[in-house]
Amino acid sequence: MNTAHFALSVSEAASSIRAGSLSPVDLMESLLARSDALDPALRVWASLDHGKAMQSARDSESRLKQGGPVGPLHGVPVAVKDIFYTEGFPNAAGSPLYADFVASYDSMPVSRLKEAGAIVMGKSVTTELALGDPSPTRNPWSEAHTPGGSSSGSAVGVAARLFPAALGSQTAGSVIRPAAFNGVVGMKPTFGRVSRYGVTPVACSFDTVGFFTRSVEDAALILDVLAGYDPADPASSDRPVPDHVESLEDDPMPRVGLVRRFFLETCGEEARAATLGVAEKLARSGAEVEEVDVRFDFEAALRAHRTIMAVETAAVHRVDFGRRPDDYSPFVRGVIEMGVLTPAVTYVQAQQVRREFTREVTKALAGVDLLLTTAADGPAPRDLGTTGDPSYQAPWTMAGVPMITLPCGLSQEGLPLGVQLAGRVFGERGLLRAARRCERALDVSLFPKGLS
Repeated sequence: MNTAHFALSVSEAASSIRAGSLSPVDLMESLLARSDALDPALRVWASLDHGKAMQSARDSESRLKQGGPVGPLHGVPVAVKDIFYTEGFPNAAGSPLYADFVASYDSMPVSRLKEAGAIVMGKSVTTELALGDPSPTRNPWSEAHTPGGSSSGSAVGVAARLFPAALGSQTAGSVIRPAAFNGVVGMKPTFGRVSRYGVTPVACSFDTVGFFTRSVEDAALILDVLAGYDPADPASSDRPVPDHVESLEDDPMPRVGLVRRFFLETCGEEARAATLGVAEKLARSGAEVEEVDVRFDFEAALRAHRTIMAVETAAVHRVDFGRRPDDYSPFVRGVIEMGVLTPAVTYVQAQQVRREFTREVTKALAGVDLLLTTAADGPAPRDLGTTGDPSYQAPWTMAGVPMITLPCGLSQEGLPLGVQLAGRVFGERGLLRAARRCERALDVSLFPKGLS
């Protein structure tokens, strides 16, 4: 067994398995050995059954020998955030409410991963009910700094090479922020592009399935597998899904709109300098870079997001909260109570603000391929009592646009910094092409210090 298999990307692992130069069993053994060595400190896994993982790998290898690969991810292990129903696995969602719940069927994202040949390695830690309370997961770059949330286990596991890809979800900033804090690629597709059937809900207006990888190519491959219409999800779009991997090389350097309003006005100096440095690098490499103004009061947009999220979270937990209020943490309880106390008129007004803001974002994107901003206000805060500020991701989530974060360097403390790119609604094809060009121009690949 080659213990270095853990460093393979999704695309590299899938290609090697198809070519017969890598066994799914050897790959799984390598990743389990790495988990055994690192997870006691990182606390990535909500549930990991070595026997089940190895049996799945042996089954995958047997199918490969008998009939060839069943799909583009044949034999590739992935982690699944512990809010995605996965048959036979616990789905506690980080809450005592569901501590004994075992899913009897697969959520649609998990089902599509399995149909593509991927192996569910285990369930990764989420913050309680995918909301704002910190999880026990630790940042692999520094245990004193938050790993972000709510998809903390998924982001940390990809960064630490415990698995090459993982599912996450975003209602405010739960994919993009932890991806930036851990130095990996995180993608949130357009609202409605990926089915949420079988995913524990937070707020129906915003909940979006996302994922973590270590390259844009891998993000395109995962999106090709996940995207598509599902009548079981009322928000699912029936728009045709293009081939994202095939189109990665099609376009010249992108037209980039640098957004200064709010993002560069309020973020920390390191995040500001890093974002401006990225814009300069892109311009030097041939991209058209111009400043673009999203003409809207971002604080008003964020207030609307908080209102909608609180009301819809309260609706999700109305019955359980009435029966078992003490099983909710103070933070989650506060969100639900805020939602319960919010007048219907205020909720309707917030939805109107959301529509107006979305219209302005659409206008801002009309003349460019993507909008460039900082992914967070700085590197991961030195505070295990927070998951970081979601304000830098929530506006794009509220607008429903696709977004992707790329690592762009390290802070003075040696922590990852990231930028985020936002594209047009259902414009993932163009966004991924542009992100691939940006990735090559930046030429940044991060690996947590201290991890061999």
